[in-house]
Amino acid sequence: MMERNKMGMLLFVASESVFFMLLITNYIFYNHPGDSAVSGAQALHPLKSGIFSLALLSSSLTMHMAGSSAQRKLYRRVGLWLAGTLTLGTVFLVGQGAEYIQLLREHVTISRNLFGTTFFTLTGFHGLHVFLGLVMLAVLLGLAVVGRGREPTGPAVDAVSIYWHFVDAVWVVIFSVIYLGALL
Repeated sequence: MMERNKMGMLLFVASESVFFMLLITNYIFYNHPGDSAVSGAQALHPLKSGIFSLALLSSSLTMHMAGSSAQRKLYRRVGLWLAGTLTLGTVFLVGQGAEYIQLLREHVTISRNLFGTTFFTLTGFHGLHVFLGLVMLAVLLGLAVVGRGREPTGPAVDAVSIYWHFVDAVWVVIFSVIYLGALL
């Protein structure tokens, strides 16, 4: 029988997958070249966003290492790997915030047109998921730092790891559809 924290997170991720699938489908359906005054190709900077995306994708490796360390009860290493994951996730979120500020300066807003509406809804919802993942990582890191019998357990790290890898995988799809699609 599967551990209940892991099962709960897998069920949650499955439900969120459906929601993200609908948001991505919505973005694709409503964004056609020439349909709006501002298209993704005009407003986005795929190279700059790609750099911040590398931070998020790298955080999957550090999260994996945290899980491996937790399984071996190497709690000092768990803390270090969690701190790395937290840092990389924060770099990504700051990059996304900087992109939002730049888009707003260029008068690309959620209410301007369908591109703005679908872009900010999709990437904002993903950003919210990254933020919630950072909160979970901070809790685990706090437990690792406090220690003395309060270290994060393997199942807890596994559950957060499932969530974090999901957030990363969703970003690969979003980046491909929005940013790489803007280059075509």
